[in-house]
Amino acid sequence: MKTVSITTKIAGVKLDACIFNTSGPADATLGELEIIARSQSPAITMKSCTLAPREGNPEPRYADLEYGSINSMGLPNLGYKAYIKFAARLKRKYKKPTVASICGMTLAENVTMFKAFNNSAVDIIEFNPGSPNTIGKPIVGYDAGEMDRLLDAVSKVSKKPYGVKLPPYFDLVHFDQIAAVIKKYPVKFVTCINSIGNGLVINPYTEQPLIKPKGGLGGISGKYIKYTTLANVRRFYELFEDKIQVIGVGGVYSGIDAFELILCGASAVQVGTAFLQNGPGIFERIQNELKDFMAVKGYKKIADFRGKLKTL
Repeated sequence: MKTVSITTKIAGVKLDACIFNTSGPADATLGELEIIARSQSPAITMKSCTLAPREGNPEPRYADLEYGSINSMGLPNLGYKAYIKFAARLKRKYKKPTVASICGMTLAENVTMFKAFNNSAVDIIEFNPGSPNTIGKPIVGYDAGEMDRLLDAVSKVSKKPYGVKLPPYFDLVHFDQIAAVIKKYPVKFVTCINSIGNGLVINPYTEQPLIKPKGGLGGISGKYIKYTTLANVRRFYELFEDKIQVIGVGGVYSGIDAFELILCGASAVQVGTAFLQNGPGIFERIQNELKDFMAVKGYKKIADFRGKLKTL
């Protein structure tokens, strides 16, 4: 039997496997990025960066839960100039594609960073316009007009292939509205989904929330959000008619989780909370589980089943 292949391309960049790390967990420092680089993750996704370094929200700001996590990190990062330097070092040493994540606080900041990354070693940019865990900043993905304004501005200056990390959508009309905006611009992919914003987890014994920022409100991630992820991946795959790629992220702990996202239309799958909770060996394990399941199903490559969800 032929070897099962899980290679893929994102924005024209070849990845040796379709499972890699998402921006956010354990990817802020060079040391953390080198751990990812030495793992079986086929790409190195860096922390969402802002113009200036940020300490983020007050601690405690992250808590593990039975089936995932809650966080309100507030984008702690070293500032975009650090990640431009890191990308060059990582590329020289590890020869893997690198993915920058840009999350400016204003249109001008985003334009400045996109311009700066034009002359960097990064291969792909993931634009993260509006984290759910930044105090005082609305989630841009829920404002079609603001998304339009931002994409218009960054599209005029970006020379790197880029995609957009989207929040979860729950109303069918919102999928249509955001897809219509994205189709106007040279967006190569969307990443679905960011954490589900503003959940609340409490300890009934102490009668307190588990995290401090925003009175305990934070983004919910992990297995809790897998089914929302599947729906978002599927809907955007259908709306984009495979002309804009979809990367699935949210609730991926196993090869079968990854298989389901690809079946819904994902061209690649990112891992976040599971990486944080299980360590860098998670990438190889999920990749092997995916290949084993594909072999059982008789699939040789992800194109054999990607997007081919059967209807009832």
